[in-house]
Amino acid sequence: MAAKSASSGKEKLIDDEEEVLQAVILADSFNKRFRPLSTQKPRCLLPICNAPLLDWTFESLALAGVQEVFVICRSHAGLVKNAIKESKWSKPGSGMKIVPIMTAKETFSPGDAMRDIYTRGLVTSDFVLVMGDLVSNIRIDEVVRVHKERRKTNKDAIMTMVVKESGPSHRTRAQGESSIFVLDSETSECLHYEHVQSHPKRNNINIPREILAEHPEIDIRNDLIDCSIDVCSVEVPSLFQDNFDYLDIRRDFVHGILTSDLLMKSIHCYVAKEGYAARVQDTRSYDSVSKDILSRWTFPLVPDDNHPGGHIYEHTRGNRYISKDNTVILARTANIGTNTMIGSSTQISENVTIKASVIGQKCNIGTGTTISNSYIFENATIGANCVIERSIIGAGANIKDGSRIPKGCLIADGVVIGPNAKLEPFERLSARRASVVVAEATAEENDADEDDDSDIEEVEANQDSVDKATLGADTNAIVWPRGPPEEEEDDEEGPENYKNQLFMRLACDGTDLVVSDGDGSSSSDDESSSDESDFHDGASLSGLSEGSAALDLTDVSNLRADAEFKKEVTQSLERAFAEGHSVDNAAVELKTLRMASNVPLTRVKEAVIAAIVEKITLVEGDMASQRKEIGSVIGRWGELINRIGGVDPAHCASSPRMSLFGQILAALYQADIVEEDDIRAWHGLAESQGSDRKTGVETDNFKKCWLIGTHMIQQFDEQDSETETGSETETDSEDEDKSDAAKTPVVAPKVPAAVAAAAVAVTAGSVGDQDSSSESSESDAEETTEGHDGGVSEDVSASESSSAAPSTTASEDESESEAASSELE
Repeated sequence: MAAKSASSGKEKLIDDEEEVLQAVILADSFNKRFRPLSTQKPRCLLPICNAPLLDWTFESLALAGVQEVFVICRSHAGLVKNAIKESKWSKPGSGMKIVPIMTAKETFSPGDAMRDIYTRGLVTSDFVLVMGDLVSNIRIDEVVRVHKERRKTNKDAIMTMVVKESGPSHRTRAQGESSIFVLDSETSECLHYEHVQSHPKRNNINIPREILAEHPEIDIRNDLIDCSIDVCSVEVPSLFQDNFDYLDIRRDFVHGILTSDLLMKSIHCYVAKEGYAARVQDTRSYDSVSKDILSRWTFPLVPDDNHPGGHIYEHTRGNRYISKDNTVILARTANIGTNTMIGSSTQISENVTIKASVIGQKCNIGTGTTISNSYIFENATIGANCVIERSIIGAGANIKDGSRIPKGCLIADGVVIGPNAKLEPFERLSARRASVVVAEATAEENDADEDDDSDIEEVEANQDSVDKATLGADTNAIVWPRGPPEEEEDDEEGPENYKNQLFMRLACDGTDLVVSDGDGSSSSDDESSSDESDFHDGASLSGLSEGSAALDLTDVSNLRADAEFKKEVTQSLERAFAEGHSVDNAAVELKTLRMASNVPLTRVKEAVIAAIVEKITLVEGDMASQRKEIGSVIGRWGELINRIGGVDPAHCASSPRMSLFGQILAALYQADIVEEDDIRAWHGLAESQGSDRKTGVETDNFKKCWLIGTHMIQQFDEQDSETETGSETETDSEDEDKSDAAKTPVVAPKVPAAVAAAAVAVTAGSVGDQDSSSESSESDAEETTEGHDGGVSEDVSASESSSAAPSTTASEDESESEAASSELE
């Protein structure tokens, strides 16, 4: 057994029999989503926040007390083996024994890898199975304990899958593919599983009728993030060996086990209530996970305290991370924005602007360059006056002066472009093979995948000529094709088909899916709006067929009509805002639009609420100005909420403006849009606490708003008591009246429109990027960070709710922002 690590926070799980807790990491991705970045190194060795992905996975397992790890690798196996050898995990006293296993070149799927595990006899007891792109702080040891306890009474329970509840707009929620879990409400046994991808769309799934007959209460969930963390019994690899048609663990193995009439095995889900877990499955999730790390959702795995790469960073206000080895050269006029990391030995020149980006080690950024929401790998050189937006620049790349790299571009290692290169969005470039210099090349260390070689040869062969007007005179780059490959027909139904991969691209923010929670948006990407406009991921129950229950996933015509109506309402309000229309005129136009479109009043309400809250600008570092901004918007447009009728809280999810609820409620009260009685009436309804919500996340968010309302009512009561300066008789009379009023039950009053509107709007908000919550206020960033560091609890204590209430002091407003923001995700 390996020696126990001395580092804090890493505990060992040793069961009664002193078994060694083993883990298996499948280091290969078995797809091509990161090309051309992954042609020279495997995805698991790509850096995320300046540490290889594989090191983040090791740290995640070490937190759970895993003692022995088998790393299964095929592509670039020599590079993986050397990376493990040179890492801290190969040193004595690391706490884990890591064994790289180089599989045969014929291993083309996770199923093949599992069969190889069985053949080699690697695992001897229950083990943890993860992919090599996992970032997590979930206590997997607790999952193992639950799994083993279940196995004591049910030997057929062969696997426990870790899933995490999330809202539809959660940034780590996969867009190209998702899962539907049918669970037993009591035992969390997974009764049925369906893999759902965005394209080609599916109109329904079939749930076997016997499931409904045998289980009186079931949960049909499409709000669960599959963490790809599985606790498996020792017999799982043998089931792969017996069924060679099992290729993918979820789509084939899990689905096959649950639908088999012969195996009689069961699989359960563990719904993690605390912690963070996400896979870097594509370039879109690469961006999401990077931002989560910088925002400290992965605590204690944070850059300044427990960086997997062994680097030491100084954490300053606004989640800025600068290497502490005193090798960073930062010009006085350089502007380093929030959520940014700067690696060691990097030089930042004059007038450079970097925001929400990660800069690797030994990089050089030229004068006047702007980098936003991008990732620059080590040894890259960026010339003067360049602009890089929402892109990834590979190691050793050279972007020469005056170049423009728009959103979604992937620039592979060693590429040279410029000067004055002008790329198109979502361009992919790699260097011609003759120009790529690989240090210390040996046959073992650089055993690149033969498929990679053939693909590069094909791309290079089809390159007619270098467009120096676009790529620059000094370029060595080849441009990868943008459209679907010719062999697309071979895999047109799988998740790797071209149209489905459009959803997985970095910066592809025009393809938000419509999901079952009722929260969604529709917009089209400039490049492929016609293809992507048909893709949805919604779900609702429909009728039963003879042998199964059908789950209707989409109603395309209704979804399109709803999206079009929302778009028209938004445009109408934008005109009203821009041209200074009166509230009366805006209300008349909205009512006319509603009648012309023949939609329910709730659709108008939702759009108006979202637009007014969205119009509130998030003010950085000045709470007084933030209150003034809220009062200005509410004072000008708040009455529009009342003019279109009452509001029914229709949905609830995370929103970057949730922390503003107390201030918005106070502004509505001060503007006489709502009265004290209105707030008390809303507060007295069970629905104001989310009693009618469908998920725990929705209920929790409504309760947070309700707790803020509680504190505001307490303030009303305190103000009343302070003004009781009259005679004893008058005081007694007032107290008696107040007591009688307090005892009077609230019998289903009509919820005041503005109060409910504020609650719905700040909890629902827009379905856009969630980064605004972490970037909105530098003054709040440090406070929010504290919430994240302790962020393994989703409960709000009474004291927290008190500090989160609206107040007349800036300090209490900051406490409110901290309490709400720290719970958002």
